[in-house]
Amino acid sequence: MAVLKLCKEKLHHNYQHLDKVFKQHNIDWGIVTKLMCGNELFIKEVLALGIKEIHDSRVTNLKVIKQIAPDVQTVYIKPAPKKSIPDIIQYADVSFQTELDIIRLLSDEAVRQQKVHKIIIMIEMGDLREGVMGDELVDFYANVFELPGISVIGLGANFNCLHGVMPTQDKLIQLCLYTQIIEAKFNIKIPWVSGGTSVTIPLLFNHLLPKGVNHFRVGEALFFGLNLFTGETFEGMHHDVLELETEIIELTEKPMIPSGMMTENPSGESFEIDETLYGKTSHRAILDVGLLDINPKFLLPKDESLNVIGASSDMLVVELGENLQNYKVGDVLHFNLRYMGALSILNSRYISKEVVD
Repeated sequence: MAVLKLCKEKLHHNYQHLDKVFKQHNIDWGIVTKLMCGNELFIKEVLALGIKEIHDSRVTNLKVIKQIAPDVQTVYIKPAPKKSIPDIIQYADVSFQTELDIIRLLSDEAVRQQKVHKIIIMIEMGDLREGVMGDELVDFYANVFELPGISVIGLGANFNCLHGVMPTQDKLIQLCLYTQIIEAKFNIKIPWVSGGTSVTIPLLFNHLLPKGVNHFRVGEALFFGLNLFTGETFEGMHHDVLELETEIIELTEKPMIPSGMMTENPSGESFEIDETLYGKTSHRAILDVGLLDINPKFLLPKDESLNVIGASSDMLVVELGENLQNYKVGDVLHFNLRYMGALSILNSRYISKEVVD
C-alpha cells in the first residue's frame, strides 16, 4: 500500500521560520488545514506546533479540531451553506462571509446558541471568487454591524484562487482603504485586515506589504515552502514536509509506443504516436497508486530520471529508461507533491498516512 509521510521536524522548521517573520512584523496568523482533510494524525502534529488559530473550509474538519483542542480559535473560510449554519456556530469561532441573508441566519443561530460569532467580510478584489463588491461595502456593513450575536472582526480578500489574479501592493492598499472608510463612517475599529495568504508572503519578504495588512492565513507555504510568484522554495524552508512512497508492482521492458487500434482511454485522453519511437523499448514500472488518489501531473519524482507516463484508476505507470538504478518489483519510489496532489492523497482512504521524525 502507498504511504503519505509527514516529516514533523521539517514541519516544525517551516513553522518556526514563518512565525518568526510574522512576529517581526506584528502580524497575526493562522494555519489553513484544509489540506489535512480532517486527518487526526496530521492535525495533531499541526496543533502541536503551538498555533492558536486554525482555518478550514470544511466544518467537519473544524469539529475534529475542536474535539482535539477546544481552545484553538477555529475559522471557517468560505461562505456558509444554510444547512451548515448550526454546526458553523457550534464549531467555528470565526467565518468568512459575503451574503447578507446568510449573516442574518448566523445571527439568529448565534443568539439561539448564546454565542457571539465573529465574521470577516470578504471583498472582491479581482479574482472573481467570493467577495462583496467594493462599491456595495458600506451599505453591506450598515446592515451587518448591529446584528445580535455577530461581531465583525475583519475585512479580507482572496487572490490567486480561481483566475490566478495575484496580490499587489496597490490591491492591498485598496483593501486597507476599504477598512479605513468603514472605520471612519461607523466610528468603530476593525481589528483585522486579512489580506495575507501564502501567495502574499513574497510581498512581505520584499517589503511591499502595506502596514495596514495585519492578518495572514497560511497553508501552502507552511507545508511546501513555496514562493508562488517564482515557483521556487523560500530560502531557509523545506519543500518536502510531505512525501509519497509507493511500491513497484510490475517492472518489464516494453515497447515505447502502444500497438493496435486506439481510441480515448477511460479518462477521455487520446494519444498521438511518435513514429521515431517505433522499435524502441524502455523499462516501465507500475506503481500501486492511481487516479482515485492523485492526478499524475501533481507528482514530482525524487529520482529525476523517472518519467511519469500516466495513470488509470488504481495504477500509475512510470518510465525508467534503461533502469540504470536496477529497480525491481517490491522497491519503493519516492515522490514530492504539488499542493493539489497532496490534497487528493490526503482525501484518499486508500493511502496510509504516517508521521516520521
